[in-house]
Amino acid sequence: MKLIKTTLQLLLLCVFISTTSCKEEYPDLEDGLYAEIVTSKDTMIAKLFYDKVPVTVANFVALAEGNHPLVDDVYKGKRFYDSLTFHRVMDKFMIQGGDPMGTGAGSPGYRFTADFDASLKHDKAGVLSMANSGNVNTNGSQFFITEVPYPSLDAFNEDGTLKPCDQPRVSCHSVFGQLVKGIEVQDAISNVPVARGNKPVEPVYITQVNIIRKGSGAKSFNAPKVFESQLPEVETEIQGLLDEGKRIKEEKLANAIAETKPMLDEYTANAEEFPSGLKKYLISSGTDEKPSTGQAAMIAYEGYFPDGRLFDSNVKAIAEKYGMFDARREAMGGYGATRMVVSPDAALIAGFKEAIASMTVGEKAFFYLPYHLAYGEGGRPGIPAKADLTFILEMKEITK
Repeated sequence: MKLIKTTLQLLLLCVFISTTSCKEEYPDLEDGLYAEIVTSKDTMIAKLFYDKVPVTVANFVALAEGNHPLVDDVYKGKRFYDSLTFHRVMDKFMIQGGDPMGTGAGSPGYRFTADFDASLKHDKAGVLSMANSGNVNTNGSQFFITEVPYPSLDAFNEDGTLKPCDQPRVSCHSVFGQLVKGIEVQDAISNVPVARGNKPVEPVYITQVNIIRKGSGAKSFNAPKVFESQLPEVETEIQGLLDEGKRIKEEKLANAIAETKPMLDEYTANAEEFPSGLKKYLISSGTDEKPSTGQAAMIAYEGYFPDGRLFDSNVKAIAEKYGMFDARREAMGGYGATRMVVSPDAALIAGFKEAIASMTVGEKAFFYLPYHLAYGEGGRPGIPAKADLTFILEMKEITK
């Protein structure tokens, strides 16, 4: 009888162990690697793309689990993200965290080159991406989560080539995850009152970051080993992509100049010269409507040096042709006709003022500005001293 009782107890214990071991958190998650980001607002779950950007994911996972090989001694053996804050919060943009100083200037004691995948874009809410201070090799521990699509942060151009990430004012951020739960938490954090520098008035804490592994692939992902073994390959690959991008850009520029210069030469040779020295060639006629002095007109412009090099344009297709398209400029509405006041007192160079004053609505014309009607003997950033300039202008409409 005693033996039967003992056997029953053992069976019940086995059933209990079996039952409790099957009670896993988030059973609805498919196989993969996930980050549970527990905050003072609530919890978010992000799927990590360890198969596409293994080094960037390995960096995040190793920091979260306290076994990153490169952290400063003060952080060794510690779960890095626990008790940090979201120190930068911008509604309708993103929330940023992972800085041990809480200022945006902190780091884990190292920087690394992130890996990228052209299929991963900042194209929706809940995108998990690396923050950096410019270039591809300034990543550390800071990350952000988007609230809206923000394509200007993508590292790749629309044609699939890597942007010149090593150049100033070029944004290249590595997408490495996507929220699958808790998007409303991201929104709640983005809506908190902020002070100077978009820092929350009341701290929003990252209580802890827990890594969830589902399936054999995720369970075998050794973050420290992946980071150390694959980082050198990533550095070589990214440099190769940057070099190839530069080669393509230079080739694109040479082709554009070769196409444009003969056109500018022809326009110049057939242009009418004004008493001031300004030259004009009518490309296509407009209406009889002409803005009066003091009125404003919407102007599309292309600005070239006489040798065919573009120095500025608000026409997106032209900027793209010359490899000068700026996604941040587009995000700020910088492409498309620009409002300009037709007046001798307008804040424009002399030749430009005279040029638009000679135009009618719908007209498209070429203008040659000798340097004394452009930026003169001093020039300006991007424009050499005593530089003659040419413009192709189109007056779209008269506006208020």
